[in-house]
Amino acid sequence: MSKHDYDTQVLIAGGGPVGLSLALELNLHGIKALLCEKHPETTRHPKMDITNGRTMELFRRLGISKIVRAKAIAQDHAFNVVWATDLTGWELARFQYPTVKDMWDKIKADRSGTLTAEPYLRISQVLMEPILKKLLEEEADEIDLKFGWALESFEQDETGVSSTLCHYKTRERKTVYSRYLIGCDGANSRVRRGLGIEMDEISAPELVYDSAGVFSNIVYATKMLGRKKPPPGGLLYIIHFKSEDKSLRDKFGQVWHLQSPSKFTLISQNDKDIWTIHIPIQIGQDPDKIDPYQFLFEALGREIDAEIQLANAWQPQLGLAQNFGQGRVWLAGDSAHQFIPTGGYGMNTGIADAAGLGWKLAALLQGWGGENLLTAYDIERRQVSVRNLEASKHHASQRIKILQAETIDIYRGTPKGMAARKQISEKITQIGNLENEAWGIEYGYIYQNSPLICPDTVSPAQPLTQPFAEPPHKDWAHYQASSRPGGRPPSLWLDKETALFDLFDPKAFTLLCLGNQDVSSFVKQAKKIGLPLSLCVPKDKTGRVRALYGCDLILIRPDQHVAWRGNSVPKNLRDVLDIIRGAKD
Repeated sequence: MSKHDYDTQVLIAGGGPVGLSLALELNLHGIKALLCEKHPETTRHPKMDITNGRTMELFRRLGISKIVRAKAIAQDHAFNVVWATDLTGWELARFQYPTVKDMWDKIKADRSGTLTAEPYLRISQVLMEPILKKLLEEEADEIDLKFGWALESFEQDETGVSSTLCHYKTRERKTVYSRYLIGCDGANSRVRRGLGIEMDEISAPELVYDSAGVFSNIVYATKMLGRKKPPPGGLLYIIHFKSEDKSLRDKFGQVWHLQSPSKFTLISQNDKDIWTIHIPIQIGQDPDKIDPYQFLFEALGREIDAEIQLANAWQPQLGLAQNFGQGRVWLAGDSAHQFIPTGGYGMNTGIADAAGLGWKLAALLQGWGGENLLTAYDIERRQVSVRNLEASKHHASQRIKILQAETIDIYRGTPKGMAARKQISEKITQIGNLENEAWGIEYGYIYQNSPLICPDTVSPAQPLTQPFAEPPHKDWAHYQASSRPGGRPPSLWLDKETALFDLFDPKAFTLLCLGNQDVSSFVKQAKKIGLPLSLCVPKDKTGRVRALYGCDLILIRPDQHVAWRGNSVPKNLRDVLDIIRGAKD
């Protein structure tokens, strides 16, 4: 393969949210990319229902957050999570969260730096993917989209990758030469398999039902519903359906999640007429013989007017690729990690993968980045994936604890039933709802041991927490505002129109200057080695930015992570710049 025979600089396999976001990222940097997707259109699966605050920061960085918000659920709609016996029974517990509108007010008034620059939002993947695809089609000059073309095979050498694409209908084949191939092609990734990378299944003992029967204490399972314990791993049945039936809201109002300890989790996809429900399957029950309408009505406790759009069995998976790539072929999103839906970490983790990988590829292709960049991608994103997998597993285990606390009495309108409902309500309240409150997981992660992160010279004695594989603790629930190297820096709104993050250059390193130091040597040295560098001197008359960041100079990467900080220009400036661009031996 000649170095001059490339059809594109980067080939992206997979046109889901992660692949589309990576394409937008590369376009931002002026990198030519071709995206192939085996399906002719974007997904019709209304999966994914929460886009967290960190992802919205990254979308804001790409200049697309307002466009995404315009298609999302209205900003004044509630974020209520309700536990109940079923659709017609009793409420057991309720967790209420601020609306997007209320969060905007809270964020813009915040001075602690502990919130994201933008609030979360609710939008189905059915709506998200067409938005990203349209943006690429209409505004991304560097990106070529080929929907309906599947990656069939690839070969790489030291200079690039030769890939064969196949059209889904005509079976026509094309060969594409690229400098890099990125697999964003999902859990059954052809790219990952082509590399020979194994997907380790993460142990989740809380989700496996032993032969003694974890549910042996749940009387209703056999006496009331005639149900036996689910098979190992907890096989579930998912139903996407359309319904404007008022009974879905009459009892508990407008809710985001309505969940019964053992019967179902019902998700409102658009607060109008699109719903998703997950129902446990009985042991020995053939999923192919399930009548989805009957199954839906049994779970809800009544019949409703509904039009089922999709129904199938699925099994929760926790998986982590043994590495995230090699040579010129790399992985992002579900091809690298798989989560249980609890916590909503799947797409959100993948979007951060795309942000972390995109600028590194640009640095290599533009010639100012070094060989450590992709090694760092594997280290940085894999450790975050481990942490998120542990959190996802923990959230699911908490649901199991709630299920185990259930008895048949909670379904009875008797004094004994009232007492049982009070007991399980207290249990749910005690356990809490960390899966929707784990801000430390969502944006408090720190890239530790990365070859691109400089040692902290401001607080070298302050140990970094090591939360990636530890049991849950406060670091999962809280983000501690800090400019420590490796972490996401604190966010502040400087006025009603401008967020501090808006001043960070998404295409370059940003040197945030909060003191009076002469930084001309920074500029000169960066120019000498071709490192893109922007200076940021925010209007900070009150000194609140300086107080929050804790030092005078902070070097922020294109993906909004701190690479270095100090109170003066470092004497080993060239070494610092070589480290952050991956060129330090």
